[in-house]
Amino acid sequence: MTDLINRREALLAAAASLASLSVSRFGAAAEPKAIIEETKLISWKPPLYHGWPTITRRKNGELLVVWSGGREAHVCPFGRVELMRSQDDGKTWRWPQVLLDGPIDERDAGVLETAKGSILVTTFTSLAYQPLLDKAEKLAPGQPGAWEDLKLREWRAVHNRISAEQRQAEVGTWMIRSTDGGVTWSARYEVPVNSPHGPIQLADGRLLYVGVELWKPERRVGACYSKNDGLTWEWLSTIPTREGDNNHEYHELHAVETAKGRLIAHIRNHNKANDREILQTESEDGGRSWSTPHPIGVWGFPSHLLRLRDGRLLMSYGYRRPSIGNHARVSSDEGDTWSEPITINAGAHSGDMGYPSTVECDDGTLVTVWYELLKDSPNAQLRQARWRLG
Repeated sequence: MTDLINRREALLAAAASLASLSVSRFGAAAEPKAIIEETKLISWKPPLYHGWPTITRRKNGELLVVWSGGREAHVCPFGRVELMRSQDDGKTWRWPQVLLDGPIDERDAGVLETAKGSILVTTFTSLAYQPLLDKAEKLAPGQPGAWEDLKLREWRAVHNRISAEQRQAEVGTWMIRSTDGGVTWSARYEVPVNSPHGPIQLADGRLLYVGVELWKPERRVGACYSKNDGLTWEWLSTIPTREGDNNHEYHELHAVETAKGRLIAHIRNHNKANDREILQTESEDGGRSWSTPHPIGVWGFPSHLLRLRDGRLLMSYGYRRPSIGNHARVSSDEGDTWSEPITINAGAHSGDMGYPSTVECDDGTLVTVWYELLKDSPNAQLRQARWRLG
């Protein structure tokens, strides 16, 4: 009997060892990691401030990046929407073109190619710079904090291009559209919400845009949709507010559709509970209703979501704790759980960085673009990493 027990224990131990070997060998329990092939600066005009980019990949393989360019600082009146292209998976980038340059500041830019081949670019306009100008106007030359005369004259000149009433009318959430690959663009038109990375394409042909109804008293947080390739948008649903939260502290959403048709949206949260963490909400009915937002244990923001070709989900997000950089996580179960953080880059000079977004190339290479204030640069620049999941 003792020999039988010893033999059984030996078999169980061997089976456990084999199972452990299988897990290690085939990666069932292995956490993914980033194999970085290249990290580089992709801005063409380093003296200018480049902020809040979004990257997308067209069906023909071309990469598009849009951002708020032409800037003097994080907050200023000079922001405009710019775009540049790569035909070689981000190895090189063509010269930028200005898509939108209105009379006040254009900020975060998102981009999407629809199933029908149209390109949609989103942005929002803001007068957040005005208090800075008002304060500078009150300071006499030589006083602490007074601006140089040239800077003050430049800000005045751009601010006074239109009247105060016209400036207020310019504040909004906007979209432009191209049906010829970005050769020509529509006039801008207003859309119900804004988020940094813009709308997504759904399998049923609709476009879904989750975001915040900026500049409205109610400031709804939810989803709108388009059935005509982005020409017009209708409100679809409001995302519920978690008990104890204020929906005015929900910001910068992005969504993804899983292989099984589930919708997942991530929210930048600034409520006291889970402050500066990402909250997640799900929809099982095409965006008509959403679960109450809940934490997923991820500190950082905002999140960009991507469905990989193998069906897994990838989230990219900025991480502004030491060591400051950009992280990613992977989900293999439709967003129910997320992997440990994957470091895309680290050691940034300051927290004025992030907003990463990622695309997957045909060979499995991932290209992530973000903005970052570098130690040796007066203003933030666009940076890029080409990497793989290991």
